[in-house]
Formats: sequence, C-alpha cells, structure tokens
Amino acid sequence: QVQLVESGGGLVQAGGSLRLSCAASGRTFSSYAMGWFRQPPGKEREFVAAISWSGGGTMYADSVKGRFTISRDNAKNTVYLQMNSLKPDDTAVYYCAADPSFYGSNWKRYDYWGQGTQVTVSS
Repeated sequence: QVQLVESGGGLVQAGGSLRLSCAASGRTFSSYAMGWFRQPPGKEREFVAAISWSGGGTMYADSVKGRFTISRDNAKNTVYLQMNSLKPDDTAVYYCAADPSFYGSNWKRYDYWGQGTQVTVSS
C-alpha cells in the first residue's frame, strides 16, 4: 500500500509556471506507475500525464503536451509535474495516483490517490 500527498498548487497568472510534487510513503515507490489527473470545476476527472515505473516511459494528454513535464525521483519517493505556459483552462484540482500494475491514462485503473491540490490560473 502507498500513501500519496500532493503539494505545490496555488494561484498563478496565465503564462506562468507551477511545479506540483507528490510524495509517496513506503519503500517500494519504484513498484508503482504514477499518474497526474485533474478535475476542473463542474467537470469529470481527466488524464494529464503518466510515468512508468522506472521513469523511462511518459505519456501526456494532448491538451498539455509541450507545456507540462512529468518526472519522478525514485530515491526521493516523489513524482513531479512541471507546468509551464499555464492557461485558465488548466484550472482544476490536481491529483496524483499510483498503481503497481497499470501505466496509462484511464483513471479508473489506478488504485491509490492523493487528496488533491488546487491550481487556479487567472487570465
């Protein structure tokens, strides 16, 4: 089992940057593929980015490709989401998720979730 805690959210102007972090408990962080998801106000949860167990594979939603970068540091039990060129449409609660056997964009396949961190982008 793994526990996840996100941090780094906040209020930023359009065009700005934020880096989200997700710290995981436990000694087997490298056994989990990790994902970032978001839920805009009044909308369903959506995929943002995912990274494989070793970090050798990454995938992104088309809406964030070229602006966001997912990375992980297995020695620090942490996954990051660097967000650049932020837009008002990026406003959402951002969640990190972990799963020992699934790496992909389907949020329903991830077993473990953090509590979320709010990102608000003003125009």
